[in-house]
Amino acid sequence: MSRIRIQGPEADLENATLVEGFPGIGLVGKIATDHLIEELDMRYYASVHCKGLPQVGVYRKGDRTVRPPVRLYVSEDEDLLALQSDTPISADAAETVASCLTGWLVDEGVRPIYLSGRPADEDGAHALSGVATGDGGDALESIGVELPSEDGIISGPTGALLNRAAQLDLDAIGLVVECSPNFPDPEAASELIERAIAPLADLSIDVERLRERDEEIQHHREEFAQRMQEMGQDESSQARPLRMYQ
Repeated sequence: MSRIRIQGPEADLENATLVEGFPGIGLVGKIATDHLIEELDMRYYASVHCKGLPQVGVYRKGDRTVRPPVRLYVSEDEDLLALQSDTPISADAAETVASCLTGWLVDEGVRPIYLSGRPADEDGAHALSGVATGDGGDALESIGVELPSEDGIISGPTGALLNRAAQLDLDAIGLVVECSPNFPDPEAASELIERAIAPLADLSIDVERLRERDEEIQHHREEFAQRMQEMGQDESSQARPLRMYQ
């Protein structure tokens, strides 16, 4: 049965913001979300048991505790939720997972921010743009996030979440940053946080430590990025020009 299982005290989430971190191109969403969880010392809040998610147990170095691969963390002081995923999501499961998560977000009154990378046209480019459903575009306008420069499509679980938000006319935001198509890109994740996530969620977040750890992050996550490439384009969250489908 699809469900979100609360772990510990319940939080008042009405008007809270969710930042989504499903793995995708450049791992930008995952890196950004992991950094928020660490910097804000966010509390493990709920395990996600949507149909189609990998049935695996995740554990950490120096800790015997096994947890599900997709989890929600909360900072009650910041009215912030973060979705952390330690495994890629298959294309077959994306629609079911999106429906499961979106139903819970609507019930809780949470505004989602969905994150995606786009292959950079040139080395070092980290252009940022935003899309939205419902009235989400008003928030993007207020902080000066650029409009998309061309027609495009967002695939993977992030694309499915945005599709579901559009169906329901939910106020949701999608951020797209140019990043490395082949390797983890902490710099692009830093741009997401500094230029969009922090102002949208009214956060004060230091990203310098993330930038300083670029080499360490690259070392630990290149294997994960290779797994994402092997899954194929349709199973990885990423934004691509729409002309590729025409």
